[in-house]
Amino acid sequence: MLTNAPRGTKDILPEQIGNWIAIENKIRKTCATYGYEEIRTPIFEHTELFHRGIGEGTDVVDKEMYTFTDRGGRSITLRPENTASVVRAYLQNKLYAAGGLVKLFYIGSMFRYDRPQAGRLREFHQFGVEALGEENPAVDAEIILLAWDFLKNLGLDELRLKINTVGCPNCRPVYRQKLIHYFGEYLDELCGDCKNRIEKNPLRILDCKIDGGKEFVEDAPKIETCLCDDCREHFSRVQEFLRAANVDFEVDSRLVRGLDYYTKTAFEIQYPPLGAQSAVAGGGRYDGLIKEIGGTPTPGIGFAVGLERIFIALEKQNLLKPVENKIDAFVVTAGAMAEVCGLKLLTILRRENISAVMDFAKRSLKAQMKQAAKSGAKFALIIGEEEVENSTVTVKNLETSAQEKFPVREVAAYIKK
Repeated sequence: MLTNAPRGTKDILPEQIGNWIAIENKIRKTCATYGYEEIRTPIFEHTELFHRGIGEGTDVVDKEMYTFTDRGGRSITLRPENTASVVRAYLQNKLYAAGGLVKLFYIGSMFRYDRPQAGRLREFHQFGVEALGEENPAVDAEIILLAWDFLKNLGLDELRLKINTVGCPNCRPVYRQKLIHYFGEYLDELCGDCKNRIEKNPLRILDCKIDGGKEFVEDAPKIETCLCDDCREHFSRVQEFLRAANVDFEVDSRLVRGLDYYTKTAFEIQYPPLGAQSAVAGGGRYDGLIKEIGGTPTPGIGFAVGLERIFIALEKQNLLKPVENKIDAFVVTAGAMAEVCGLKLLTILRRENISAVMDFAKRSLKAQMKQAAKSGAKFALIIGEEEVENSTVTVKNLETSAQEKFPVREVAAYIKK
């Protein structure tokens, strides 16, 4: 039906917008505290960017992308995530030219064709952060702390931070071969997706939603047995920085990022009361991504937060409060000339940054006063025949019922006072 939004999408209604704005303001304030700047990328990109940036053989690329051919015959995809887009913008706009660490954040819609469920829509909103140009493990810790502080600043309790390392191109191939050999012995017990992953992406078997809880997956080889000295030292330093910041964490050897360009640090912040959908933030280091999409090898790390899931978490803790969008004044008019004067008064008030509305349905004076009270306005500004003749306005305080007349030119100053 034309009156129904497409499945997996959702209207954000006026009474909900206040909370969205509050969350977005919290995002911008937290990021500013950490020195990150906002970036806005196109809502669609060339499909190849996501093929190379996310990777063939992933569920996102193989099953979930909204891809179409435009009128010029180009393959275009609605962004399923924003890291690849931010990296593309970093390269195209030469954000690296000044040297040093480039610190960016974004807020926006993403699109994935998936079975809609609580906290997972086909159009969903993400807040994310990317730090490009520095391999120091202190940056890893800063990224994790930014995500942690944002969630804590929202008032969320019971958060759990899990971290891991996924190695690097020097040591991960050794671990990859160990997993291929190990899971090869359990091929008949793997789900269909994991049977395909065993050669392409064996690390993804470790966090498979179907196989992840099976005993033989729990007993799979751990990556720490294969780490090179550099990766081992990097991970040790990340933990040292987190301890210095007094943030509790758990090392989870099954927390992975299975694509080749992911390196070293991987992390996830969970809110256990959400159950199966407990992950509210996740990210990792991707030192191979910029090279993968055509740039000079450059280190990078980031995370993303699904905002719909954040709202569910906030509701569970009763942290979402109605945000009232009250107006300052409601203009009440009686007669055609009063209506003209009322519109003139509205213009004066609005140009003084005073929020004001009026009734356009030509209701009775009594009905307009009821509407003024219902609107939540503090003042009713009444214009009748006498006010029109004398260029005055009767100002009624709807909280105290006190009223007095003022010249039109003095109304804005009185309301401000």
